[in-house]
Parts: sequence; C-alpha cells; structure tokens
Amino acid sequence: MVRHLAFLLAFAVLGAAGNARAQSGVMHIVVPFGAGGVQDILARAINSELGAALGRSVIVENRPGAGGTIGTGYVAKAAPDGNTVILSAASHTIAGSLYAKLPYDPLADFTPIAHIGTVDYVLIVGSAVPAKSVREFIAHAKANPGKLNYASAGNGSATHLSMAYFCGLAGIDMVHIPLKSTGDAVNEVIAGRSQAVIAANIGAIPFAKDPRVRLLAMTGAHRSRFLPELPTVGESGLRDYVFDSWLGLLGPAGIPKATVEQINAAMARLLKDPVILDRLAKQGVEPQAMAPEAFGELLRADYAKMARVVKISGARID
Repeated sequence: MVRHLAFLLAFAVLGAAGNARAQSGVMHIVVPFGAGGVQDILARAINSELGAALGRSVIVENRPGAGGTIGTGYVAKAAPDGNTVILSAASHTIAGSLYAKLPYDPLADFTPIAHIGTVDYVLIVGSAVPAKSVREFIAHAKANPGKLNYASAGNGSATHLSMAYFCGLAGIDMVHIPLKSTGDAVNEVIAGRSQAVIAANIGAIPFAKDPRVRLLAMTGAHRSRFLPELPTVGESGLRDYVFDSWLGLLGPAGIPKATVEQINAAMARLLKDPVILDRLAKQGVEPQAMAPEAFGELLRADYAKMARVVKISGARID
C-alpha cells in the first residue's frame, strides 16, 4: 500500500513537472505559407515581444504548401497545450468551402486564442498591362479571354480566392498561377510573367512607387489609411466586390481556458505597445484586440461569408 501511494505521488510529481515544462517551453507560431506573406511578416513582428510577455521563447515556423492546409493540418493534430499555435487569416475559413476534402474542420478542430487585426488587399498589375483603373483592366481582360494570368500564394490562399472572386464578378477569364507565397506571386508580376495579383497591404505597400507595377485599387469596403490615394474596387467599377481578412492566433481544439486567456491577455498588451503598433502600421494591419469568445464568433461569421464568396468565384479544389 505504501509503495502504491509512493508510486502515485511520484507519478503526480512527474506529471506536474511535465506540465510546468510544457508551459515554460518553446512556443511555435506556425505560418502555413512561405516567407514574405502577410502571416509570415506579422508573426516575425510580434514573436519576440510575445515571448517576453509570456516568459518563454516564441519561434516562427514556416510550413507552406497546399494553400496553407499542410501547416494548418499540422497544428490541428498538435498537443492542445498552447505550445503550438498558428497565425491564420481568411484562407483558414475559406478552406472549409473551397476544398472538397480537408483533413481537419476549420472551426471544430481549433481553439480561437487571440485576434490581432485586419488587413485589406490591393489589386496590382504589371506595368506592361495597358490599364490604369479597374474598369480598364476588366475591359483589357475581356478583350483577351484566357490570355492573361494572375499569380497567388497557392491554391486555396486568400490571394487565390480574392482574385477568383474578382474574375467571377467581373465576368473575365484569367489563368491562375499558384505559387508558394505572396512574395513569389508579387515577384512574378514584377518580372512580367504574370499580369496581376491581389496581395495584402503587407505585400503591396513596398511597391506603391515601383515603376514595374501599378496599384489599381483596394479590396476593402472603404479606402485604406495606409494607401489613401487608391480607390476601392467597389467604387472603381465592380460595385459588389469586397474582400478583406482577419488575422489571429489559433491553436488545436481543447487548449485549457487558462492557457488561452494567458496568451490572449499577452497579445492584448502587445496591441497597446507603441513599438508593436508602429510595426503593424508599416505593414498595413489595423490592430484590434478581442476576447477569445468574440474571436470565435468572428470566425463562424467569416466562415459563412467565405462560403458565399467561394460559390460566386466558382473556385473549387478536389
């Protein structure tokens, strides 16, 4: 009996030590796309300070492929201890309707942890494209059906669906060229191998004055304070078009509430830090802290919205 009790006590001590190690160990922020995209830049803008706020190391880990579903599936199957999270965006909720089969459920298999902010996208065309407005670009594409292409960060990414949605509403036929990251997609347009890309503010702002490309319009419902001179797609001739993205941290389903609240509180503090706010502003991110429950409601609403967007775009991945 004494030996049995001693064994149980030792087991409990080891378990407690294991839990302590889990909480004090390294946190991995998985980015499901390659370097240079919105999630990658944002993750690297906050990881050091988030680690300091949590008293642990926070490492950014890129796991690109299959429109973000490889990295997302990896996180879905990770231990629900708060050590593995993903910096997600609209592509996460898009995937539920875009893919015929997914190895995870975008809502049920994830814990909403911390909303970070929102970001608009920008329609960019190469300088060789004879269009200086959305109307002119649509007219040019209609005059050349199937001859123009657009680049994206991969099948199922927000950069893919935003452009497929644009083409669907505009009634134009363009070829989709899926790549590994937003940076790769923008580079294809810069090089003249692709004619257009819809990239997040983060990927577009550095090229606002680059003569190799032309920024035509913002994709949000309103003009952006980051690129105030650009009209929206809606006011430029495609009235019903609106596309933007949330950004936030998700973890596997089942993360303890206390762990979620700890990370959420740390992120909320960061979103009041002038240094972090300056970094986000330079990347076109509108910061907004949000309780985990409110973030969960946003995810469910966005899932429904993106289902409508996917349907209109005609995009589908088997």
